[in-house]
Amino acid sequence: MPAEPTDLPSAGDIRLLSAIGFIAAGRGDLARAEAIFGALLSLRPHKAVGHVGVAMALINRGRPAEAASRLAETVLSDTEENQMVRAVHGLALQLDRRPGEANRVLKAVAEAPSSTSESTAGVRLAASLLGTGSPAQAARMRAASVAPTNPDGPT
Repeated sequence: MPAEPTDLPSAGDIRLLSAIGFIAAGRGDLARAEAIFGALLSLRPHKAVGHVGVAMALINRGRPAEAASRLAETVLSDTEENQMVRAVHGLALQLDRRPGEANRVLKAVAEAPSSTSESTAGVRLAASLLGTGSPAQAARMRAASVAPTNPDGPT
């Protein structure tokens, strides 16, 4: 049965639009990326994909400062979605040669307490961008940096 003009896109349609949007973003085609991700944001404003897609288009267009600025103002209520936005914000800051700000943003994501044993894609991205490899390694490094030292050696 053909779709009615008022039907919302299916999950498969959303995935297809996202993929096409990221092709445009990867090419730095800001106009097309903004059109596609803008439509996705109007359908799903609580999801990271639209924000991340436009930011990636800006980054690939050589405008990481603008990407960082846009993402700095984006706060999503869903923790997992927000972690991805924050991780890409950290990436944009790195590419804009603002390492102090980037590290602060990325550490906040990579070191965030998790309610599950599984780390999110945003946490994994942040840990990777920090060079810690994995969230578990980041947690071990954090614990080691705050662990008290015994001047007399191990007990």
